[in-house]
Amino acid sequence: MDDDADGTPTRTRRRFLGAVGAAAAFGLAGCAERSDRRSGETLTEVEATTYARNVGGANDQDQGTSAYTDVYRATIDSVALVRSYRAIGAGTGSAFVYDDEHLVTNQHVVEDAEDIEVRFARGDWRDGEVVGTDVYSDLAVVRVEEGPDYATPLDLVESDPPIGAEVVALGNPFGLGESVSAGIVSGVDRSLPSVNDFVIADTVQTDAAANPGNSGGPLVTLDGRVVGVVTAGRGNDVNFAVSAALVRRVVPALLEDGSYEHSYVGIGLTSVTPTVAEANDLEAVRGVLVVEVVEDGPSDGVLQGSPDSSTVNGQQVPVGGDVISEMAGRSIPTQDALSTFLALNTSPGDTVPTVVLRDGERVEVDVELGVRPDPDAALAPGDGLLR
Repeated sequence: MDDDADGTPTRTRRRFLGAVGAAAAFGLAGCAERSDRRSGETLTEVEATTYARNVGGANDQDQGTSAYTDVYRATIDSVALVRSYRAIGAGTGSAFVYDDEHLVTNQHVVEDAEDIEVRFARGDWRDGEVVGTDVYSDLAVVRVEEGPDYATPLDLVESDPPIGAEVVALGNPFGLGESVSAGIVSGVDRSLPSVNDFVIADTVQTDAAANPGNSGGPLVTLDGRVVGVVTAGRGNDVNFAVSAALVRRVVPALLEDGSYEHSYVGIGLTSVTPTVAEANDLEAVRGVLVVEVVEDGPSDGVLQGSPDSSTVNGQQVPVGGDVISEMAGRSIPTQDALSTFLALNTSPGDTVPTVVLRDGERVEVDVELGVRPDPDAALAPGDGLLR
């Protein structure tokens, strides 16, 4: 995909994608605290049990205990502090017990770690070993041999929690041990910007407080089941967690292979908005417009990108590309829906029947999914919002 020398359709498409990406940008990986000191040098040793509550309004009438107190007591023994030592400096995050030997945390918590120490809720320390990471979902698995008996696995929820459901975030903000903050599920099926213009699909939005050090800790329901893994804080009561559904997909592969392969369509895209619909003469404001097709990617020769642009309300908008409306019989109303479908329902190598609107006609094509490029691979600049 070369830039046109005179300035346009390709360059315009890239500016459009860049603007959309900038509007969607969140504070990813903002919850891991960094330090330059090892454990023996007193990292403000507030790792003694500190119970920091943010309980809103659900207190019982007696002594301030609440449903949050109950879930805290039932789950905190399964939450740990993770301290990662790197060539330069160190960082702290959180984790929760997944099975008898393994904890789940964020990839950015253990990234480039040379040594890992894990502190459990009652003060027991263990050495940790990274067995698998996935930068695209920001998930990692750490092995701990002979963890304490009281640190039992937490269950994952079976389905998306309802909007408004009460949840608590457990972890170690600023290194403060065994903390809890309360909130609600503010949204589901959010796409959170990741590396190389990809996204973490299907994240859970919450207003439960999340600060540096909370990364990798569980977001749990009041019955103690994990809704997601805290990964990013935007501030102003807008925080995000990798969904339990994505954890179910990724973590088993990390345990078995040390890595996870994500499905890849090889397109740049944008949701159909009223402006996009007007520019492309679309009757319905739904679907996903293909803006660019990655050369030699899975969709090259199968899907069509947008060769031109049009000005609507002073904005340059890509026009002429395929509009994806269905994949494998499922409606695809937005790019978030497409991302979630690919993340939770497909694997590389799958052939996915796809319905597109092309030049005003309904067309059915088959897209054979590839493997998402390695995070270190150099992608063409401006490809933005890839799937």
